[in-house]
Amino acid sequence: MTFLERNFLDIRNLDLMARGSSLVHRLDPRAKLLTTLIFIVTVVSMDKYTIAQLIPFALYPFALTALAGLPVGYFFKKILLVAPFAVLIGLFNPFLDRTILLHIGPLGISGGWISFASIMLRFTLTVGTALILIGITSFSGICLALERFKVPRVFVVQLLFLYRYIFVLLDEAGRMARARTLRSLDTTGPGIKTFGSMVGNLLLRATDRAERIHLAMLCRAFDGRIRLMSEPVIRAVDIFFILGWSALFLFLRCYNLSEIIGNSALEFL
Repeated sequence: MTFLERNFLDIRNLDLMARGSSLVHRLDPRAKLLTTLIFIVTVVSMDKYTIAQLIPFALYPFALTALAGLPVGYFFKKILLVAPFAVLIGLFNPFLDRTILLHIGPLGISGGWISFASIMLRFTLTVGTALILIGITSFSGICLALERFKVPRVFVVQLLFLYRYIFVLLDEAGRMARARTLRSLDTTGPGIKTFGSMVGNLLLRATDRAERIHLAMLCRAFDGRIRLMSEPVIRAVDIFFILGWSALFLFLRCYNLSEIIGNSALEFL
């Protein structure tokens, strides 16, 4: 099995997780999407040197994971898979911002290292929560929520097709790579010429597959609307979910809960 098949095709498990019957699974997709967007905006809007104040925000993804019964290790592996992108974003901060902001004994920590740690923490919180959202809603449910929020239908349908058929494209690429490996005695991998030929062949196959899929959809009277087995309805529990978590996010944004707990513990001792 190739690297693409081991890691990217494994994302299909998110849609399987979304078929659960827990309380958070049964919430309206719009409620979960809106609450997650508020969470992401709140986390991203924090000061670049913030670390301790971000930690309590982990309550939201951990609560969703626990209530839905999702495997924490699965999401941790997916976060590690894309973590190098976040590392590249903050990699030069320690070299550009050398102002000492924190002392731990004789060791001085510059603002660059603090901002780098803040970037990694924000990345973990936001990306992990987005993956959990798919795991409790399904990507189709998220696209349906976007459509209900009056996002242009063309954009929503294109987003849905990109997610759904990227697996078809990767599966086709995996079969081509295995066929090339089985028919070649060269173990050093494909050269530039062979790789270019494979990409061109993949493009032709993808175009042919897209035409067949389009014809099949027209035969089934597809009109550009996203439909699920049952139409979601906003209930009181959905409103409570949005307002409750949003109030907590606002509180954590305005007050440093970690500092409050630490000071209270010191006073108690």
